[in-house]
Amino acid sequence: MLYKKATNYFKNHPEYNSLVHAIGGLGAGILIASPIIGTHPVRWGLGLLGISILGHLYALMKGK
Repeated sequence: MLYKKATNYFKNHPEYNSLVHAIGGLGAGILIASPIIGTHPVRWGLGLLGISILGHLYALMKGK
C-alpha cells in the first residue's frame, strides 16, 4: 500500500522524482568515494541521503 502511494506520486511528478533520486545517488557516491572528497565526506554523504529519505517520506504523505 505505501509503496503504491509513493510510486504514484513519483510517476505524477517526474521532476521531483529525478531530484530526490539524484540527491540520494550523490550522497551514496560521496560515501563510496570518501577518500577522494575533501573535508567531512561522511557528513555530506549522510546529509544528502537524509534529504533523499525525507523526500521519499514526503511522497508517501502526499501520494494518493
